Amino acid sequence: MTALFKRTGLRNLALANRIVISPMCQYSAHNGEATDWHMIHLGHLALSGAGLMIIEATAVEPDGRITPSDLGLWDDATENALKPALAAVRRHSGIGVAIQLAHAGRKASCDVPWAGGHQIAPEEAGGWQTWSASNLPYKDGENPPVALDRTGLNRVRDAFVAAAERADRLGIDAIELHAAHGYLLHQFLSPLSNTRDDKYGGSLENRMRFPLEVFDAIRAVFPVEKPIGVRVSATDWVEGGWDIEQTLVFAEALKARDVDWVDVSSGGLSPHQTISSVPGYQVPFAEAVKAKGLTTFAVGLITKPQHAEDIIASGKADFVALARGILYDPRWPWKAAVELGAEIDGPPQYWRAKPYGVDKLFRASRPMELLKEEEQPLVGEER
Repeated sequence: MTALFKRTGLRNLALANRIVISPMCQYSAHNGEATDWHMIHLGHLALSGAGLMIIEATAVEPDGRITPSDLGLWDDATENALKPALAAVRRHSGIGVAIQLAHAGRKASCDVPWAGGHQIAPEEAGGWQTWSASNLPYKDGENPPVALDRTGLNRVRDAFVAAAERADRLGIDAIELHAAHGYLLHQFLSPLSNTRDDKYGGSLENRMRFPLEVFDAIRAVFPVEKPIGVRVSATDWVEGGWDIEQTLVFAEALKARDVDWVDVSSGGLSPHQTISSVPGYQVPFAEAVKAKGLTTFAVGLITKPQHAEDIIASGKADFVALARGILYDPRWPWKAAVELGAEIDGPPQYWRAKPYGVDKLFRASRPMELLKEEEQPLVGEER
């Protein structure tokens, strides 16, 4: 048994292995509602054999979208639109399903990346006024956000709560709270974007206050048996910004609240960041958070199965999360299982796909008695 393919769990959620599919924005929703793209996208990733799949950053209110095409979970229409894709995943896969709840803050109201990703001004078609901890724009020349007042803070917190309740009704197994990559909760954490002079700004304790209030609020309504994690940027990669030392204090505060994992990424708050990206460049951050006694996800240019195995086996992190690498190769977990000599969950329709010379690769992703007759694997000679 390899470390990467060792079964594990988070609270009552059983996971087949330590491979996580990171949340990846698809910019393919209509008015926040999932479309047939999500059926295809989530469906084929659900057959990858990974232990946990996290649905993309999902806005908790319309103003929290990065682009007008972002996925949302703020009303009955957006909730109902996710049902068909989730039903298909549950029918054909045993993968754990989480959702990342997010608010883009000052990085909202932008065009989709393949159209340039530029900010859309409030007066332009498709644009709206953005919100943040302070009225500082992400880039020079952009429309500045409005600093959230008490009414606005309550509105955003309550939107996270309502989205968490909708996620539970949808049967989603877990929530990841997005406090990274320069989005709203990260904007409160970093001194580069938070210059408030009230109890939500200034000291580290004050800058952590609103993200922790949001975590507490969703933890209070999401069933106790279901896990909640938090994604953080361990550093802004800018002098004088958010850094690993502050991240560790934030992690300790989350630990005191029984957070189930910390997904350790970095960057995204400032266009002035300077990052030297090499395979595993963010793993030391995950290792530092794990040393505080927390379950961690390691992310960032982890593309080789043996590298992923070494990260888990050496105790640097508890899970490895893949993003662009698994978009490029959705069967990465299958190949990792072959390379590392492990078995992996897979649909019986694909069991004949194992490579020549590999004696055993797949196992049923669900108990055989739950598979309908037409889903049963062929026995004996192929027809």
